[in-house]
Amino acid sequence: MISIGNILRITIWLFFLIGGAIFSIHLDKIYFLSVYNNLYFHLISFILGYILLRLVLKATRNTGRFLANNGRAGNIPRLQTNVLVTHGLYGKMRHPMHQSLIFFPLAFALLVGSPVFILVVVPLEILLMIIMIKLWEEPEAIRKFGPAYREYKKQVPFFCFKKDCLQELLK
Repeated sequence: MISIGNILRITIWLFFLIGGAIFSIHLDKIYFLSVYNNLYFHLISFILGYILLRLVLKATRNTGRFLANNGRAGNIPRLQTNVLVTHGLYGKMRHPMHQSLIFFPLAFALLVGSPVFILVVVPLEILLMIIMIKLWEEPEAIRKFGPAYREYKKQVPFFCFKKDCLQELLK
């Protein structure tokens, strides 16, 4: 069974993606019609979006499997954890799955081929996602794991964009 919190997160994600696309395409047709109607722009945008989407899906699949194998003890609902994972990817960054997922809106925007979505809406969505992690995920982890998470938080960065971190994320 999926928790109410996860249903809410998924709903917010869908709102970001679908709402962002609709809003952006509307603005593109008003302000960027020449770019929006350019076949070459759409071809390049689609190829870049496809590549980025494949990378995002690979990274989230890797982190999801790792977390499922290491973050669960006993019979708990799907997409839930009850073990604080501090090794592997989680020894290098606190939110490897979220680090991957922040690029999903960009991949989607590139696939849609909307200049406004790519240049305006995606940066706002990424910012909102980071704020949600900071104000929602982190306090939830502190409630769940207490002092152990506070200590982990002191030792491990939020995200890591170093080459070795990215290689492990995508292996």
